[in-house]
Amino acid sequence: MHARFVRSAAVAVAVTGTLTWAPAASAQPSEPTPSAPAQTPAPDPGSVEITTKDPAGDVLPGATFLLLDSAGQEAGRGKTDAQGKLTFSDLAPGVYRLKEISSGSPLHDTAADQDVIVTPGATARVTVVDPIKPAHVTLKARDNKTGKLLPGSTVNIGSGDTTLLTLTTGHKGTTTGELPVLNRRAEFWVKQVTAPAGYDPYTQAKTFTAGPGSPVTVTITNAKTAPKSQPTPTRPPSGKQTDTPSESTSGGSKPKLTATGTRASESSLTPARDGAESASPSAPAGSLARTGADATPWLIGGAGVLLVGGIAAVVATHRRTTPEPQQDENTDTN
Repeated sequence: MHARFVRSAAVAVAVTGTLTWAPAASAQPSEPTPSAPAQTPAPDPGSVEITTKDPAGDVLPGATFLLLDSAGQEAGRGKTDAQGKLTFSDLAPGVYRLKEISSGSPLHDTAADQDVIVTPGATARVTVVDPIKPAHVTLKARDNKTGKLLPGSTVNIGSGDTTLLTLTTGHKGTTTGELPVLNRRAEFWVKQVTAPAGYDPYTQAKTFTAGPGSPVTVTITNAKTAPKSQPTPTRPPSGKQTDTPSESTSGGSKPKLTATGTRASESSLTPARDGAESASPSAPAGSLARTGADATPWLIGGAGVLLVGGIAAVVATHRRTTPEPQQDENTDTN
């Protein structure tokens, strides 16, 4: 038996005398076709305007610039005109890198690279100041007599009250550096702050002039330090006694004498002719004669001898001058 399908809210199907209910089939609605999204309008382009000047404010024509985008690709290149201006137009908004390739002037150096931000429909104005080229300074230190190059000489170089450069000579006695120049021609001073070892510092005033990019040689001469006078060395004591009397600084004390050999306070006994020992001291060889109270016995003895000798001489003289009595020749004899 074939079953019959009837389109209604429900379909009754008789299967072997049993009725079952099943949902009726319904048509599915068709999906709508998606539409293309609306396109966002591109932002308005921007631009970069460059003005080149020197430190004094004068415009510099002929400077060459390169503009790079954020990916490092070249976005523009050109030179400044007679008014020192250059414009890069129709630039998409973003960050750009501005590089100066050449200043167009023999007296000026190029400026450092910088970033430029471009905004939609606006002009980014950039002023570039090209510095004056520095002077190339060579410093030498020499001996004032031999001309030998000396290491270890330190100098300050500046203008007015400002120190612009400090240089120190190396082991070959020379060194180099770049001196900033603020004008087309300027005067600078040199001061030595450290002299080479063994030399007096250079104290005289020294000045020089330098221009942009010009080479300059500065030479400092130093004189050797005079050796300090050494005191005359005294002879060290030998430990032996000398014949030179030493004066005592104590008041009222007598000068003492010292001598080599036997001390003056010692005496020796000399045998007399009759075999007895004489207590008179004999001065040892190499000793000094006694002075002061020790010479009193000798003086007394000498005076006694002179006195006895004098008395004897007077007596002898008196005897010679006294006449002897004469006998009378006319005496009668019995």
